[in-house]
Amino acid sequence: MSGKRRSYEAGHRPKFMVVIDKTPECARAVHFASRRAARTGASMVMLGIVDPPDDFEWIGVGEAMIEEASAQAEKLLDEAAREARNAAGVEPEQVIRVGNRADEIIKLINEDEDISFLVLAAGSSKEGPGPLVSTLAGRAAASFPIPIVVVPGGLTDEEIDALAG
Repeated sequence: MSGKRRSYEAGHRPKFMVVIDKTPECARAVHFASRRAARTGASMVMLGIVDPPDDFEWIGVGEAMIEEASAQAEKLLDEAAREARNAAGVEPEQVIRVGNRADEIIKLINEDEDISFLVLAAGSSKEGPGPLVSTLAGRAAASFPIPIVVVPGGLTDEEIDALAG
């Protein structure tokens, strides 16, 4: 469990955290979080998570796979940061981690006492809201260390702007 949140203490500033991935709804979460951050005077942190490779006999192969995946994550983070700047003039912090998605989200929240909200977007496909929303906003929500904001994936920029400020 995370320690005390310090977002509103002197010398601290609340952060909206968004997990950046290749899903179409990710842009909805970025747009909402950047607009809310700008409106409330908060900042934003974007997390890109690289799945660790399976066990390999040749260590160099796994390292090369992590490097390639990290480069892709960095590209996605740069694109998302550009969206945050365009939507609301917010310059987000960018973090890349290697590991299990849920574990890395919790680790970053535990390490950064200014993270106040996790913003996720729900997918609008027949498969459901998506694995992160299902896991974090579903079963784990009761014990999660910060509020989780779930943005409907079907909202337009204009609808998000009306809600987020």
